[in-house]
Amino acid sequence: MQEYLDFFANNTLLVVAWIGLVAAIVVTTVMAKLSKVKVIPTQEAVLLINKQDAVVIDVRSADDFRKGHITGAVNVPASQIKANDLSQIQKYQQKPVILVCETGMTTSGLGRILTKAQFTQVYALRGGMADWRTQNLPVAKR
Repeated sequence: MQEYLDFFANNTLLVVAWIGLVAAIVVTTVMAKLSKVKVIPTQEAVLLINKQDAVVIDVRSADDFRKGHITGAVNVPASQIKANDLSQIQKYQQKPVILVCETGMTTSGLGRILTKAQFTQVYALRGGMADWRTQNLPVAKR
């Protein structure tokens, strides 16, 4: 036990960094479990699109959207959602909605905005379009 106390005393910065890292992991895990936005892999997204007629909302810029997007996706830039301009997608409130960005990093935050706006089933695509392309799933360019 004395060795641990000596280690803590001699490496305070390292110990604080480890405690911070563990706390960040715990908080992130708890927030993910409590979130109404479910992060889903590409396979589950395909099932939602095919079986439950889910709507794909691509939150990337219009230029990125034109370079390639999921077939049938609606382009609503992230800035528009952040500004609570949901008029373009309001009609999809009761349908499953899958949010897609380039890497899957920004969609969870945008999903929380949609759940506050009474969207009932909000999903975020894990890995975004990058993962979609990696899986060789269809991409439309028009």
